[in-house]
Order: sequence, then C-alpha cells, then structure tokens
Amino acid sequence: MTATAPRGTRTALALFCSVALMLSGCSVFGGEGATSTASTSGGQGASPVEGGAEPVLDPAATRAALKDLGSHSGKDLKTKRLAEGLVPPTNRWFSGLVFGDQPQPVFPLPLTFGLDAQGFGFGLPEVTTSEKTIMGGYRPSVKVTVPGASDWVVSTYDELSVTASPRQGGPSVTIAQGSPFVWFTAKDATSLTTNASFTKKGDRWETTDASGTYGLVVDKGSVEGSSITLQAGGRATWFAVPKGGKADQLAKLASPLGGTSASYQVGDQDVTTTLHYNPSKGETAVGALPHQQRGLKSSCTLGTFATIMGEMKLCQGKDLVFTTPNQKAQGTLDVSGLSDAEKEELRKQVTIDVAGLKAPAADTYFGGKSIYRDAQLYAIAKQVNAPEAEQLKSKLLATMDRWTNPKGCQEASEFCFSYDSKNKGIVGKVASFGADEFNDHHFHYGYFLYTAGVLAADDPTLVEKYKPVINLLAADIASSTPSKEFPVRRNFDSYNGHSWASGTSPFADGNNQESSSEGVQAWAGLRLWARASKNTALETQAAWMQSLESATALDYYIDFDLKQPVYKGYKHLVSPLIFGGKRDYATWFSPEPAAMLGIQILPLSPSLNYLGRDPERVGKNIEEGIGTKGFDQKYGDWLLLYSAFQGEEQRKQALEKACNFPAALIDDGLTRSYMLAWLMTLKK
Repeated sequence: MTATAPRGTRTALALFCSVALMLSGCSVFGGEGATSTASTSGGQGASPVEGGAEPVLDPAATRAALKDLGSHSGKDLKTKRLAEGLVPPTNRWFSGLVFGDQPQPVFPLPLTFGLDAQGFGFGLPEVTTSEKTIMGGYRPSVKVTVPGASDWVVSTYDELSVTASPRQGGPSVTIAQGSPFVWFTAKDATSLTTNASFTKKGDRWETTDASGTYGLVVDKGSVEGSSITLQAGGRATWFAVPKGGKADQLAKLASPLGGTSASYQVGDQDVTTTLHYNPSKGETAVGALPHQQRGLKSSCTLGTFATIMGEMKLCQGKDLVFTTPNQKAQGTLDVSGLSDAEKEELRKQVTIDVAGLKAPAADTYFGGKSIYRDAQLYAIAKQVNAPEAEQLKSKLLATMDRWTNPKGCQEASEFCFSYDSKNKGIVGKVASFGADEFNDHHFHYGYFLYTAGVLAADDPTLVEKYKPVINLLAADIASSTPSKEFPVRRNFDSYNGHSWASGTSPFADGNNQESSSEGVQAWAGLRLWARASKNTALETQAAWMQSLESATALDYYIDFDLKQPVYKGYKHLVSPLIFGGKRDYATWFSPEPAAMLGIQILPLSPSLNYLGRDPERVGKNIEEGIGTKGFDQKYGDWLLLYSAFQGEEQRKQALEKACNFPAALIDDGLTRSYMLAWLMTLKK
C-alpha cells in the first residue's frame, strides 16, 4: 500500500488541487491517454494482419532460455486422468476432467457433460436466475453406460474439442465447445445402454425429457430402445435439438470432427475471429454466444439454446466467424498537453509518492503490481521533470533486473522464476493465490509484460536484456502452437472469448474467472512487450486476445444487455464471478459491492478505456458499487477513476475528490500521482 503523506503535506496538496481545478475551469485536458497507440495492422486502411497457424515465439530461443533459467519438479496436481505425453491442460474449460481425485463436470455450451465410473452423461442445462446467481449446472439427461470404461483419461485435445478414452484403450467420446453433438466411437464391437429410451424417427432416434429433445444417429450399428449395438469402428452420435430447430436437420450435420482450430485477422478498426470445425464430411452445427452475435458473419438459423450467458443461436457451416472492435494497447499516460499548473501539481505529488513507496513485493502477484505501479509513476515523473524521476527509474530497473535474471531461481530465492518440468510452465519462487498450482498466471504475468513493454519503449536497449525471461512469461500464457514445454494459450478461451483463472478447476460448476480487467491487462501487456521487442506475430495475437477479452468483459461482466431474458430476476448490474456453469454476484475475497465492481476495473491502465463504452451504465454501476459508503472505502479509488467515464462534470468531481482521497485507502497497485494524471488526461 502507498504510505500516508508526511504530516502537513496533505493539507497543502488539497489546497493546491483546489487551485488547479479552478485554473482548469471547463477547458478540455490534452493528451490521448497514451504514448503509444499504433495499430497492429499499421495505418488507417491497412490490410488486416492474419495469425493463428505459426509460432509467435521462436521455439529454439524458448528452449535455450528454459535451459538457462533452470527447472524444478512442481506440485503433484493429480493428472492421473491424462494420457501419457500430453501437456497438462491447466486453466482450460475442461481442466476438471483431468485434475483431482474425481472428474468434474464441464460445460461445452450448449451442453453440460460429465465422466463417471459407468460411462458419461450429458444434457442441456436448466438455466435459472435468482437475485445473485444465474445457474446452469450439470444436467445429465442422457446417461450412457460404456462396458469396461471405469477409468477415463483425456486422450487428446485441441483448440475447441476434447476426447476421452478408457485408460486401457478402446472406445472414445468427443465433445466440443459450441457443439450440440456428443460423438462416441467404438474400437471393437460393443453394446451401450442409456437411461433413456430412444424411438426411431426416420433415419434417427429421439428421446424427450423436461430439458428438451435429444437425437441419436448411428453408423455401423443399431438401436433398440435404451440399447445401442455398435460394430467394430461403429459410431453413435447424440445431439440436443434447439428451440425452433428440427431434429432431421441436426441429424444431417452429425459427422464427427477431425479437429478444431482458431485463426484471426487484426484490422485497424476490427478484429475477426474464425473458429474452425473440421467435420469428416459436409458441414456441422455450432452455437454463437451473445458476444459473437454482435459481429456475426455466419448463418445462424437452426434454432436457439438457453445458456447462462444468454441466448445462443445455432449456425450451420464449418466456421464460426465474427468481429469485435480492435481495442488499442496504450503504454503510459500522456501529460504533455496539460497546463503548467497541472504539471506542477503532478510534480509535487510525485515527490510525495516516491517518498512513500514501500519496497516491492517478492511474490508474482503483488510483485507484479508494484513494478507496474512504479513504471506508471516513473512515466509521469519523467514527463513533468520531477527531480525524483531518475531515482525512481534506478530502483525500478534494479527490481526488474532481479526478476529478469536469465538464471532465475538458480541464483536467487525470491524475485525469480523457474520452470516447472512436471506441470509444464513458469512459476515464481514466491507464489501467491495458488500460482504454483497455475492459478491466475495471466493476471500475475500481465503486470510484468506491461512493465517490460513500457520500460523497453522508453529505453529500447532493455529489450535484449529482458527478452529471455519476459518471453518465457509470454510463452507460459500465450504460446500459439503445441510444444512439449507449454500448452497453447494456457488461459485464453477463444470460444468463450475470455480467460480461465483456475489451474486445476476443482469445481462442479467448471472453471472460473473473476477479474476480467486483469485478463484484458495481460493481453495488453503482451501486446506492448511484443511491440517493443518488434515481434509482429506476437503483437497480432495479443491484439486479438485483448480485443476479444475486452468485448466479453463488457458483454458478460459489467455492461451486459439487461433486456435478455436470462437477466430477469437478477438484481445486480455486474456479474463478478463467471464459471462454466454459473454466474455469481460474489468474489473470492470480499462481499462488498465495491469489490464486486472494483475487481472488474483495476488497474485502470491506459489500455482499459473500453470500460467507458456506456457512460450511463457506468453511472448505474457506480451507484451500486459505492452504496451508502461513498468512495471513501476499500476499492473506492478504482471506482472513483471509473466514475469519470460518465462525462466531463463527473470527471472534474472525481479529480477534486482524488486530491483528498484517504492515502491509507489507495491500492498497492496505484499512486495518487496516477489518479490525478489519469483524471486530468481522460479524453472527452
């Protein structure tokens, strides 16, 4: 936490703030809010930059850096349900199938799915809404008993799909995100039984319960009520029939998938995402969630499904294609357009903040926040010619030197990283929030990437110095192609459009994410580092990830469409905690409304301006967030900054309040200097 200003200084500062506000009057403050706003694709009208198939980081350089960094055998995360040779799939929507003593349900919307000792189950969720929760939990309407399949392992996975098989080999079952199908393939002749009786309807079979209608088609086999007989190599494919849809249409699209992938194009204004489904013949069906529907380019006329995220539209084809706005990655605030009085105010506040800075933390979360905070403070100090600028830079670079030591924890016991050879990832020696179990890596490492990007933009000679370790942090969370060392884009979910925070997902409601803004911050930081290190492929991928996560942060966390039926009965304006199978008005750390909103907006970096998309909604969110306590409470500093998105009058009020905001309540990732500069430079 930032220390309280010396006695007597705060009063003087408050008086100076008042004078500065009077001097500024109603003028528009200068600056674009960033020193770096270049689009990944170049200038206005430039051709979109494509990505998705090639490595964004040099594999040979990655292996060399890992060798220098050193390794250790990490925690036993209980990956007993993972086939030999596969990289542990931490932080995935299906992680619960792999980790822990028993498999957990997963949520490849529109379906819910689970493995058990008898076989597997699936079904459409019952979506219910209450005051604080939107629920769509595991609902195995169809249970399939598979002889000899008491010990399942995940045998393969890719961008959107996962396949499980009995450990001893034989049959397999495959599911995919967005797909209404469940594919079962027999290696040898086998007989399956289901809890539901299927009735023949033309070239398919059907059953109906309270959740809906389910169809079944078989290849090389037969169906008799609840019994399914398959020949060697035979296949049974079940599917859920959408509302307003036709079972015979779905039956024709039931071909098994030969794999899935994702690609993207980054243009000056928009980012295009293409999710590829590769059916063995013809086309397939895939659902589009609300964030995909905003810029949907696919044909979606097969019907709809209810999900916890809102109504899903079912589309026909091999690709799901949609666009989202290209959010810009901005490194630091630009105070060059401020008045002399405003710069002097910032200069005085920098002096106070530098004197009060505590030593940087040694763990990967608070340590990351502290160097990010100091990098932003240094950028302000340098621009206003504060005498402490070089002192601050020297201390910051010394801390960064510790974190970016290429020998890592081979030469240090804190402020260092090592490679976990068991679980395949980079871990800090001093872990926090379960980072050694792969929780929250994108939250933590995003601050390091952002700081490295800011410092290297200021001093390009730092790129080569930082590159070995910072690129390993990038590889941990953003590798683009399969390797033996890291999974592909560890946290990021290209279908759901946001990231997953839990490493092992030991929850019956699936994986989860809380801090959408720190998710966006991670990809913005990745983008800034890629830009500074002149890695165009990495910058393009980061632009895609940042833009997609920004869109879902709005559409599902803080600016969702209250007119959608799924929100009827939900009594809140933010959805702070999203699981695969439910959405909660809750956080892991506090029941306070300020925390519910604060965790969706911190650290309000210059790259998080998407938060101001809807000024009217900002005002309503603030009203709920501060409640009767006002801004003078924990997380109130973040809410105060966020409130300025409402308009010019609110910005000026926030600036006046920031001058007197209690120093003891200022977050450890923030300084008063940044609060004032952010509010002064906010473009109107």
